[in-house]
Amino acid sequence: MGKRQPNSCGLGPALEAIGGKWKALLLWQLHKAPARFGELKRLVPEISEKMLIQQLREMEADGLVNREIFAEVPPRVEYSITEFGVELDNALIPLARWGKEYAGRAARQRQGKASALAPQTL
Repeated sequence: MGKRQPNSCGLGPALEAIGGKWKALLLWQLHKAPARFGELKRLVPEISEKMLIQQLREMEADGLVNREIFAEVPPRVEYSITEFGVELDNALIPLARWGKEYAGRAARQRQGKASALAPQTL
């Protein structure tokens, strides 16, 4: 019997495509509307410029994002989501729903544990 490959279920390549916390957020922003670099930086202020450049380059190489250079003075560069990127973004919607539910549940659970650990007054 052959050895089972870790990526055989499809999650490995999918998680590779969205690796880290920034790519999914950038895809979500670009799904709403194409944006320039500065706009993306304002929409996701926690990301550093270096990381934004790196993530956009990787997403472009993976076919998730299109980079269009307009022949203007000064040159304008705009990023948009590709059809392949839209497919991935749509696949992430159920995960985002789960994340919201998880965040609420985890917060309630932490709050319940904190209340149980609080000193009781008589």
